[in-house]
Amino acid sequence: MTEQRRAGRPDFWLIGVTAALVAVGLSAVYSASFALGYADYHNVNYFIVKQAEAAAIGVVLLFACYALPYGWLRGFSPLIMLCSLVALLAVLLPHIGVRSNGASRWIALGPLPPLEPSEFAKLAMVIYIAAWLAAKGDNIKSISLGVLPFCTMVGLVGGLILLEPDMGTAIVITLTTVTMFFVAGASLKHVLMLFVTGIAAGTPLMIQQGYRSSRMIAFLDPEKDPAGKGFHILQLLIALGSGGIKGLGWGASRQKFFYVPGAHTDGIFAIIGEELGFLGCVFVIGLFAIFVWRGLRASYRAARGQDRFASLLALGITCWIGYEAVINIGGITRSIPMTGVPLPLISYGGTAMMATLAAVGLLINVTRFLPAAEAEGRLPRRRAVTQTARLRRRTGRTRRLPGGVTS
Repeated sequence: MTEQRRAGRPDFWLIGVTAALVAVGLSAVYSASFALGYADYHNVNYFIVKQAEAAAIGVVLLFACYALPYGWLRGFSPLIMLCSLVALLAVLLPHIGVRSNGASRWIALGPLPPLEPSEFAKLAMVIYIAAWLAAKGDNIKSISLGVLPFCTMVGLVGGLILLEPDMGTAIVITLTTVTMFFVAGASLKHVLMLFVTGIAAGTPLMIQQGYRSSRMIAFLDPEKDPAGKGFHILQLLIALGSGGIKGLGWGASRQKFFYVPGAHTDGIFAIIGEELGFLGCVFVIGLFAIFVWRGLRASYRAARGQDRFASLLALGITCWIGYEAVINIGGITRSIPMTGVPLPLISYGGTAMMATLAAVGLLINVTRFLPAAEAEGRLPRRRAVTQTARLRRRTGRTRRLPGGVTS
């Protein structure tokens, strides 16, 4: 319950890491996209201007979500989920959904730039599942009251996203919500059953779609067809390898000149590796590691304060961003098959940037609140220690202060 927690300061580590990721992303997008911008639009600043605009809107959403009493989201979660489902359906309708590169993932709203509803569906899903799990309690261990309703909702949202098609986003949503389901107290055998079922259902989908099977073939043996199916992954690995330890220097990438497909989107980590080297890659991975650490810490502290909804909300947002980073970097380094998942806060993509920053705003909002016992136990001691320092400077004598602090 939220009344058992006290408002405090936000997590400045989380704020700093988010700012650093956005700054790295804007720099990397400009470096990776200026050649493509000039070739397609005769404007080297085309992509960076759009990304900067999206980042500005995202910062506004971040502050709005930070200021919002997040407890309200629990009551409005069904409406938020309904709006998300309507948007996902609208994407598939002619004259509303925008089709590009064989996929219908965007909605055109008059003169406004196209939006990608599946990105905001991630946030809607995290909010809804957090509220649902918080309300269910121990009933989530039941097949009829827990497992089946959970599978129905996740399957509905995932199915609509697969129709676009966008398997990467469907995977991220599934992994995130299943993690929330397990941490909330679901039976391990039920979670394992969900994973087995998901793999069994996903394998035929991968085989039926030619580009998905091509990605698997490229993952297993890209050298077999270096100019065809293996071209993408080989060029990514060449970019990473060319950077060495320190990199070629910012802006000096060669692979971004039409060798790496999607150099400013899914492949941006390879360009970072080429220009900033192994050290730059470690720095970016370190930023994501700190983000996940602080996010999980926020979830744990909310759980200590008996705020189940806030704990699951923080967990879901952290897992969403963490899973995306792992999947993207894993695909770039050929550790796992590529899925087309962007690198959060870094890859080019306006809707992804706005949705992710809005989610980070909610996460920072959760970090403001301490368990009541922790707040009451720490603040008086801080005041006592301050008094101690002042007395030492003035008198140099030792005195015993309230709270057992000795000067």
